[in-house]
Amino acid sequence: MTDIAATAAPSMETATLPARLAKGFVNRLVIIIPYLWLLFFFLIPFIIVFKISLSQTAISMPPYTPVLDFSDGISGFLAGFRELNFDNYTWLTQDALYFNAYVTSLIIAAISTMLTLIVGYPIAYGMARAPATIRPTLLMLVILPFWTSFLIRVYAWIGILKPEGLLNQLLMSLHIISQPLVILNTYTAIFIGIVYSYLPFMVLPLYSSLEKMDYSLVEAAEDLGCPPIGAFWKITFPLSLPGVVAGCLLVFIPAVGEFVIPDLLGGSQTLMIGKTLWNEFFSNRDWPVSSAVAVILLLVLTIPIMFFQQAQAKAQEQGR
Repeated sequence: MTDIAATAAPSMETATLPARLAKGFVNRLVIIIPYLWLLFFFLIPFIIVFKISLSQTAISMPPYTPVLDFSDGISGFLAGFRELNFDNYTWLTQDALYFNAYVTSLIIAAISTMLTLIVGYPIAYGMARAPATIRPTLLMLVILPFWTSFLIRVYAWIGILKPEGLLNQLLMSLHIISQPLVILNTYTAIFIGIVYSYLPFMVLPLYSSLEKMDYSLVEAAEDLGCPPIGAFWKITFPLSLPGVVAGCLLVFIPAVGEFVIPDLLGGSQTLMIGKTLWNEFFSNRDWPVSSAVAVILLLVLTIPIMFFQQAQAKAQEQGR
């Protein structure tokens, strides 16, 4: 019997070896797929844009002189590498237009993010405290605007905000104002458009954090004499900070490079980096400079992501 068991043991190990190899391959594949996604849809496009930013403008198709071309062999590649320059990046520092566009975009995005947080937090809090039976319906109502084209929703705001639009007609019919308000083609219209368009991106992370919170902590604080407002700022808001940070990033990052809303609601005088980038690409056909603008914009947007990752790491360490 001992000999039979000894003979069967290696065969069982041999039988489970393919299963172990398959399991190890699946585990590695789960890790590899996200990296491949980032490689093909982020890193390679970024390298292409960075390569164009080092080129020189030319009247041709494409409208730039390619650099680091492998068609001439290794020697030609090395010669082109030695001739690389950062004139397009230097040009951005010499023209105040680009600096003002970056600063204006950051300010508009920051204000819009704060307004979205102020509007979205009560909505998410109300959804989290609503009865469990109607939460899916409320969640669907938040997601419902995504069923309509983003461009159509922005165009709808033109009909609402223009001087003879629905908002002015309503206010004048109620005798609140005597003449139409000038809202369209102003920064106010941009704030309205961004807050409306990106509100679900703020509400959903906040709802996720608030819905998981243990509200018995708030009840215990109120039983110990803490007023409701104090309990909110000392318990509810700190516990919802991960959702606040995530929602702010989801709104701030795309709002910085927003093009459609400033172009349609802000008018031609609005200075934002998204419109500047569009003009350089399609109006001036200066692809190298516009690529340099895009590279710097990407580097600027990585700063809040780094802060978010550091905050998450600190939160995890405190949780341990």
